[in-house]
Amino acid sequence: MRPRERRFGLGCALVTPFAANGAVDLPRFVLHARRCLAEGCSSITLGGTTGEGASIGFGERAAMLDALRAGGVDLSRHVLAGIAVGAAIHGYVPENFMAGIMGARAWWSVPLAVLIGIPMYSNAAGILPIVQALLEKGAALGTVLAFMMSVIAISFPEMIILRKVLKVRLIATFAGVVGTGILLVGYLFNLVV
Repeated sequence: MRPRERRFGLGCALVTPFAANGAVDLPRFVLHARRCLAEGCSSITLGGTTGEGASIGFGERAAMLDALRAGGVDLSRHVLAGIAVGAAIHGYVPENFMAGIMGARAWWSVPLAVLIGIPMYSNAAGILPIVQALLEKGAALGTVLAFMMSVIAISFPEMIILRKVLKVRLIATFAGVVGTGILLVGYLFNLVV
């Protein structure tokens, strides 16, 4: 019989070390991740909530995952899968495409912005450069606010983290209430501004 998996624990948002040339210092990064796990963290998040995530491209994130894997870190157990989804969207979806969708005053722009934001994962500081770029490219304020709030509050990785401490029904209630509020704020700001 397999030992019971620990349901609660500490999830650590890793600080990303950079080399003098501005690239991610992969050996130090792996060492840091392994130390956090050895000291009792049950999960790690790379490039997510410490602010530098928005400045790390898809290629560097892939290299970080490869380095963790090569360093013996069990990615399926310790690294949140939603980070990879957010990295793919961040790395492959052009800003002009996002601004074109988010700048439209059609009824579907706010819910679509929320759906685009759900797979991403960041904090307010990490998402601000993206928000600024979208606003500069002509995206509607309410739509961008809805996008930003969905990334921060109801992202897929956030739900994975909540699953460690809450039942699915409570998470669904939380996502429904917060999602409804986000939609209302988005529509309200698009109407007023």
